[in-house]
Amino acid sequence: MPAGEFPEDELPWLRTIAMPADANPSGDIFGGWIMSQMDLAGSIFASYLTEGRLVTVAVEGMTFHLPVFVGDQVSCYCERVRTGRTSIAVSIEAWVRRRQTGEQHLKVTEATYTYVRVDEQRKPIPLVERKR
Repeated sequence: MPAGEFPEDELPWLRTIAMPADANPSGDIFGGWIMSQMDLAGSIFASYLTEGRLVTVAVEGMTFHLPVFVGDQVSCYCERVRTGRTSIAVSIEAWVRRRQTGEQHLKVTEATYTYVRVDEQRKPIPLVERKR
């Protein structure tokens, strides 16, 4: 995804609505809530590409560009950055459509999440690409 360009031809890996319970006392949506939505999107994307159990081990370069408000439609778009022996890194961008104003295609947040494949004892094991 080129920086700053809306991924027009892609479907989001997660789409949700920011609700009042997700807001801080000032009325803005918690950054942690946005991070968790991005993590959900990234894990859905990574599990589509790989087999087995994945856990989140890192978040790099988290940048909040704009606030998210109650009622905003939040969509998360994902792209593979790199694949290692046991891990996959996913670039995730969160974009909104403002319910109140109708503004669309506003990138609010971006980061790279890294997921590691683990066994039943939660020890890293080699990543296996999913056959499609």
